[in-house]
Amino acid sequence: MTKRIVILGAGESGTGAAILAQKKGFDTFVSDMSAIKDKYKDMLNERGIRWEEGKHTEELILNADEVIKSPGIPNDVPMILKLKEKGIPVISEIEFAGRYTNAKMICITGSNGKTTTTSLIYHIFKKAGLNVGLAGNIGQSLAYQVAECNYDYYVIELSSFQLDNMYKFHANIAVLMNITPDHLDRYDYKMQNYVDAKFRIIQNQTPEDAFIFWNDDPIIQHELHKYGIHGHYYPFAEKREDGLAAFVEQNKIYFTQPIAFNMEQEELALTGTHNLFNSMAAGISANIAGIRKEDIREALSDFKGVEHRLEKVARVRGVEYVNDSKATNVNSCWYALQSMKTKTVLILGGKDKGNDYNEIADLVREKCSGLIFLGLHNEKLHGFFDGFGLPIADVQSMKDAVDAAYRMAKQGETVLLSPCCASFDLFKSYEDRGDQFKECVRNL
Repeated sequence: MTKRIVILGAGESGTGAAILAQKKGFDTFVSDMSAIKDKYKDMLNERGIRWEEGKHTEELILNADEVIKSPGIPNDVPMILKLKEKGIPVISEIEFAGRYTNAKMICITGSNGKTTTTSLIYHIFKKAGLNVGLAGNIGQSLAYQVAECNYDYYVIELSSFQLDNMYKFHANIAVLMNITPDHLDRYDYKMQNYVDAKFRIIQNQTPEDAFIFWNDDPIIQHELHKYGIHGHYYPFAEKREDGLAAFVEQNKIYFTQPIAFNMEQEELALTGTHNLFNSMAAGISANIAGIRKEDIREALSDFKGVEHRLEKVARVRGVEYVNDSKATNVNSCWYALQSMKTKTVLILGGKDKGNDYNEIADLVREKCSGLIFLGLHNEKLHGFFDGFGLPIADVQSMKDAVDAAYRMAKQGETVLLSPCCASFDLFKSYEDRGDQFKECVRNL
């Protein structure tokens, strides 16, 4: 009898999983509680894959042998609980795709910096001429690429939600950038649950594998000993210490293993401390993969950066406008503010995920000349920041936010969109939020 696979959620990851499942001969069905985008409907229809939208029909789902769940669906929604009750395994698209490829997996997670680091590693591998795919939270889904392409390497950005439903998947190179509170609303507001999800990236590693991590992260240091790590350690940090795979000394970055080489810090394409860490993690990954040091140096110096991440948009009447819409948590905003060289008007707000704004309080006092709260519910922001004595504006649209910033910012200052929050109260996604910001700025 043909095994039945049901996919919940028909976005990039769900559609890719369905295409791979059908290709491997499974009886495949896709169900999405929301409307399915036309692009994905077309992909499913072309292949004759059955789907439904706007509902979950129980009798078509609870007869599955296995369910692949979109990372956006929490583990405690009624349908998932019913599947668990019936003992039907629920896995992630990455877990499913990993079964059907022998490619080397370079996997990156962390609360911040993972998209930049993933993009940077992909850039180095591609520039060095390797046959490499980019997957996970960016690019096409891993399942789609496993079905349609034949890569030797995959560079995969993994969120904690994707890691939650991964069990046998194996990362040849695992990169853990940092761990700071994020998505606590999905983890019963318990930090340990979130930490455990991040550390799943090293499950199933063998002594031949590599684990790259930021050595100065207090949470990583505190938790390291718990998980019985089997891979080889490659820690990196800003200051030189024994055993580091990369560090900085006298404005040079030193990579120590497996091949030792160095490069001038000013040659790096990306600036700011956080990008220094991203560049180190990427450089170590490429070094382990056997890429020549000349290629690594060159790629680290000509990388173009990631859209919506500290992206310079325009200079208008002596004011610089910067799009950091990808800052969906407080720690991301901390890095953005830390890298500001001028007084800054900060636009923040959105769907709060249990944020603690204490982390940016000192930087807001030091760097900010004004605040703009962009969201439907700004009470928490007012409660925290009203006492700072800064001018504050409340807005409910991006146009109003940019107009308010235009009035508030003085010549020589910067306007920074770095929201600390998810975008779903006013925007379709952080990309939509960033695109609207850029459009409004260009229309000034």
